[in-house]
Amino acid sequence: MKNISLIIPVKNERESLYRTLNEVKKIKFINEIIIIVDNKDDNSISDIENFKKKIIIQKKKGYGSAIIEGFNFATNQYACIFNADYSFDPKYLKMMIKKTKEYEFIFGSRYMKYGSSDDDTIITFIGNQIFTFLSKLLLKINLSDVLFTYVLCNVKNFKELKLKSNDFRLCIELPYQIQKKKFKYTEIPTRERKRFAGTKKVNELKDGFLILIKILECFFKK
Repeated sequence: MKNISLIIPVKNERESLYRTLNEVKKIKFINEIIIIVDNKDDNSISDIENFKKKIIIQKKKGYGSAIIEGFNFATNQYACIFNADYSFDPKYLKMMIKKTKEYEFIFGSRYMKYGSSDDDTIITFIGNQIFTFLSKLLLKINLSDVLFTYVLCNVKNFKELKLKSNDFRLCIELPYQIQKKKFKYTEIPTRERKRFAGTKKVNELKDGFLILIKILECFFKK
């Protein structure tokens, strides 16, 4: 089994980060955990001194920046974007790693057959369906869940994408650039667990509008 790095963007996830790290520390092929926070006083890092990890302070704010900067510190061939809120189940990682024999990027999907979400609201579900449809129609992105960032990929190929989105627009830029670079990608069904604590960082209206603009921006750049 290949060793992988976990890229974990964190922002005030004190209650859930400890639980998340306690779960993944038992997995032998995860030999590098990279936690990215936007400031050194983030409450997430106060209770995790006993875990083996790297803590990176972001140079730029935002979810997208956290992921991009995190990949710059990965030392394994493959890395996985992993939420700090306990919603990602690590049991899918073995299947994702197996898929690396054929694909550079493997996406988790809540909306494939046998996939599910315990954390969706009616608003987020409808929004995801609309943005996934538009991404397929306009950008030819062949994914069933374009906004879900449970993604395992080749680190070198990720860096070749030269992503620039600092916020949640990365959800669109990532598969768009993969498609544009003609990297091989696929998806597997996954269950999104209910977040353990805290609140979602996504603002449905504001971030939804930015994601729509990003889809249109990519379309007109084609």
